Amino acid sequence: MSDKDFHVRFKNVQKSYDGKQLVVKDLNLDIEKGKFVTMLGPSGSGKTTCLMMLAGFESTTHGEIILNGRPINKIPPHKRGIGMVFQNYALFPHMSVGENLAFPLEVRKIAKPEIEDMVKKALDMVQMGDFIDRYPGQLSGGQKQRIALSRALVFNPELVLMDEPLGALDKQLREQMQYEIKHIHEQLGVSVVYVTHDQAEALTMSDQIAVFNDGVIQQLASPADLYERPENSFIAQFIGENNQLRGTIEKVNKNIANVKLENGENVSALMVDVKDKGEVTLLSIRPERIIINPKTTKNSQALEGKVLELIYLGDHIRCRMMVSGNDQFIVKIPNSSTHELLKVGEKISLGWDKKDCRALKP
Repeated sequence: MSDKDFHVRFKNVQKSYDGKQLVVKDLNLDIEKGKFVTMLGPSGSGKTTCLMMLAGFESTTHGEIILNGRPINKIPPHKRGIGMVFQNYALFPHMSVGENLAFPLEVRKIAKPEIEDMVKKALDMVQMGDFIDRYPGQLSGGQKQRIALSRALVFNPELVLMDEPLGALDKQLREQMQYEIKHIHEQLGVSVVYVTHDQAEALTMSDQIAVFNDGVIQQLASPADLYERPENSFIAQFIGENNQLRGTIEKVNKNIANVKLENGENVSALMVDVKDKGEVTLLSIRPERIIINPKTTKNSQALEGKVLELIYLGDHIRCRMMVSGNDQFIVKIPNSSTHELLKVGEKISLGWDKKDCRALKP
């Protein structure tokens, strides 16, 4: 596909601040028009640097960034036509809400009557029309973030970049804003590139998630694919909760490995990024996929576990167990009658479908 088929393309992009260590290493990423793409990763993984290179606030050390089919490496930020939302809001304190929104339109030399109309429309979109004459100092954190969002959208950009925009908000407001931003994106059809280290936020909002670690994209996929089909042990550990069992591959049958665990027990698992008999592997299994006292079938297997701790969390019971030498093996049990049968110290049978267990490189 050509450059014009994508809204944004990173082509072999590298970034180094000191000329020695690469913060971003050979990044190749294609973003389609109208998609909500999240750059997710731990601190120092390179995600914010990529966003800042796309915005024009950082330069690339090597490689090209293409926007709407044309290279933008040498185009200054204000000429890229990109909306930007920051964590710290970046509102002018001496300007009213209306003046803050009018500013990017005045810079673009738009006529005054049109500016008034565009400002009103942008504020109504975030339910902040009544706040047009207030100043940033008179607003709460959530209100400031709504104003920052409407300012990024006021000049109708095709692309909006958001750098940890909800990081300063409390949990309830943060979750509310996630849905609001998602709905505005669906309504306007703009492309959004969003940076966060919060995996739940990324899973809630995104069409696609690019997971960064050590300057490299580990996997680019939809939220469901990322959670259900992690391609390596970093993704399995970073996205959602995950149990790990270490073992050695004893037999391979098509894409299923027979694995001998460290305590001598044998289990089957779907081979993901391991290939050969004799390889050491880390098995990955989600806590909610584990069944207590299972009925075994040809696609399932059972191990013995000892109950170490039971924690009541309302909708489910979190059960910590000792399984195959791992005393941090977690099982999530729906809040039904089953958990009442469990007692700390007792041994029970656990099972899962072998395709829910993934054999990964350690």
